[in-house]
Amino acid sequence: MNNINNIPAQYHTIVHRTKELGFDMPSDLQTGSLLCTLTASRPGGRMLELGTGTGLATSWILNGMDPKSRLISVDNNALLINVAQEQLKDERVEFVCADGYEWIAAYNDEKFDLLFADAMPGKYDLFDETFALLNTGGIYFIDDMLPQPNWPEGHAQKVAAFITMLESRTDLVLTKLSWSTGIIIATKTSNIKL
Repeated sequence: MNNINNIPAQYHTIVHRTKELGFDMPSDLQTGSLLCTLTASRPGGRMLELGTGTGLATSWILNGMDPKSRLISVDNNALLINVAQEQLKDERVEFVCADGYEWIAAYNDEKFDLLFADAMPGKYDLFDETFALLNTGGIYFIDDMLPQPNWPEGHAQKVAAFITMLESRTDLVLTKLSWSTGIIIATKTSNIKL
């Protein structure tokens, strides 16, 4: 049960590059595997990743996508996103190096079927604006909800408040998993927040 199968071909190279850069916020294997499975449930879907990092989770999302699916992956760190661009040459993904706050505010194209929010904008900030980018029935996925060694002081309170907010909403159904780094999966049920 603990073996992770179907690890993306580029995954280990990206892990090596991530360590070289000293980046200490990569997604783990369990998160990636679950993302891959959820992505595969959206054939021909539109995916959004906020917080590309070096592309570890991106590689899993791409692994789960069929040929007609598309992914937009946004990060504000050119050094990190360059690793993803070098390692994940795939016509189904569009990498965007931009400020996430500005990108969310400016985006006005088609909505998404799956959204992995792995950055402050889209997760702790601009949640309503980000959640509005999902189609009804779309999946909102976040990790790092259990205490992590790299959390800054005061972050635990921010996480607790965010979870309380999610639990109070009537426009989604959610599952909280005390597994991996702490996963929350929410499905958007309507466009109306009551």
